Amino acid sequence: MKIPAIRAQIGTWIYYVATLTFKEVATYVKRVDSELHRSELLQDMLQRSITSNYKSIASYIENQEERFFNALILAVYDGEPVWHEVRLEYDDGDEFYNLGILELNGEEKIFPVDGQHRVEGIKKVLEESRKYDDEKIPVVFIGHKTDAEGMQRSRRLFSTLNRYAKPVSMRDIIALDEDDVVAIVSRDLIESHPLFANGRVLDSKTKAIPDSNTSAFTTIIAFYECNKELLWLFIKDIDVLNIEGNKVRGRAKIKEYIRIRPTDEDINKFKTICQSFWGDLINCFTALYDYSLMDIPDSREYRNRNGGLLLFRPVALIPFVRATVRVVQSKGTSFREAFSQFPSQLLHLNNTIWRNILWNADKRTMIMNNKTLTERILIYFWDRAILTDKELIDMKEDLRSLRQLSDMHDVEDLLDSAIEVHSNE
Repeated sequence: MKIPAIRAQIGTWIYYVATLTFKEVATYVKRVDSELHRSELLQDMLQRSITSNYKSIASYIENQEERFFNALILAVYDGEPVWHEVRLEYDDGDEFYNLGILELNGEEKIFPVDGQHRVEGIKKVLEESRKYDDEKIPVVFIGHKTDAEGMQRSRRLFSTLNRYAKPVSMRDIIALDEDDVVAIVSRDLIESHPLFANGRVLDSKTKAIPDSNTSAFTTIIAFYECNKELLWLFIKDIDVLNIEGNKVRGRAKIKEYIRIRPTDEDINKFKTICQSFWGDLINCFTALYDYSLMDIPDSREYRNRNGGLLLFRPVALIPFVRATVRVVQSKGTSFREAFSQFPSQLLHLNNTIWRNILWNADKRTMIMNNKTLTERILIYFWDRAILTDKELIDMKEDLRSLRQLSDMHDVEDLLDSAIEVHSNE
């Protein structure tokens, strides 16, 4: 191969920036084997580090017309690599002498120091089709030696590149992802819906809202998670295939569905579901309606040291959305109909049912670990027939344990009091 390249140096590494076709990658780049370790055990450990994620990369190549990859870092050893420098001189005196041709005689061995899964994904997609043979991926070539010092040097680079590579943050996915339909619709709602304008959605690295914030309704991550729950209503009757071509069942369908951008028609259909949910939520709950009309949003009446309202707490809002989805799906009702049947007493965090479940009255703080129990309690008061026998038993047992009640009669009394006490206030 004669490969046009740029020669450069960083630290002690001399490297060559170039491109390879997918076919060349599949033909010449092999898995890491004995290059970094002599021990078979350690070699096997590296082989097993390649997960099924390479199948997702193959699927991405096949389904995304705007596909793009960052560069593979490829180590080269053996053979006789030769660098043919090209020198460019301009009339103004500028000179460029780091351009040239990297010539490989075919005896070289090449393995990925960074990009193992991309290499395996390319190989897999080429097994199915030759239409991608001539597509090119950027590569960075570095030199490797198989002596102890050379192995150590390459191992250090291998671990450095993988240790400090950070996955894309959820905030970046929400802000930028053009395949994830939940991110796409969430961005659109933030730009167009009154409940999410003027600082009502907090840009936070976590779901929680700090005590110092007195304006936000929820956080960007909690908002995304809520819309992700609503996606189930759209895809529950759609066949979703995983990267191996098998149908995915249950809620795992959501994870697979958001990998690939749907049609504009489907995006608009899902957007309509989300608009309906948030619009009906505002119209059916007075506090949210009043809050959405504020020129300068102020959430202190709804989220404060006395608890406030469940809807203004991300840790409670997400289970509320999950419960809503189950009620709407099970009863075949609209969001508006479902909300009209919801016992409004449960919105208050000082309701006796939420003590030690969602709200620590002594410390005046939220409790984070009871999302499933919260969802089941909400459904129980909405329509207990929706819960399975096991869910009902587990819910009551969890209540008995967390509230330190002596028997199930006390649990029943607690459940009855959650509605009765607030109904008489």
